[in-house]
Order: sequence, then structure tokens, then C-alpha cells
Amino acid sequence: MGDSTEKYLTKSVENRLHLKMRLYYFQLKRGTSISDHINFYTKLLADLTNLDVVIEDEDEALILLSSLPAEGYETFVLTLING
Repeated sequence: MGDSTEKYLTKSVENRLHLKMRLYYFQLKRGTSISDHINFYTKLLADLTNLDVVIEDEDEALILLSSLPAEGYETFVLTLING
């Protein structure tokens, strides 16, 4: 491989790992609206998809629900999980 190809692959791996870290540590920040939180989450998932990262629908839903704080959202999350 040439230098530019290796740099691209390294950058791609770095981007993928950085975005995965952001996804797995994703939490609703105080003062952020639910709408903005979901929009940011959707963009994060789209960025991962563009890097060929596949996340199952069930995992996407669980990560989003887990990003909500227990206080104020616990009943909502439990209702969604338990159907």
C-alpha cells in the first residue's frame, strides 16, 4: 500500500473508534432538549453508517434509552422496554 492509502485507512479506523466511543458514552446533557438529543444521536448513527459500522436496531434503541437519565425518564424507559 502507498502512504496515502495507509493514512486513509488509519484515519478511517481512528474515526470509527472515536465515533463508537461517542456512541457508547452518549448521555443526555443537562439543558439539552430531547429533540436536540435525538437529532445528535441520529447524526452520530449516520456518521457510523457512513464508515460501514453496523449496529443492530435493538442495540440502537437500547443505547438511546440508556442515554436518558434515570430521574425523570425511568418510567418511560421501563414502559418501552416492557412493552
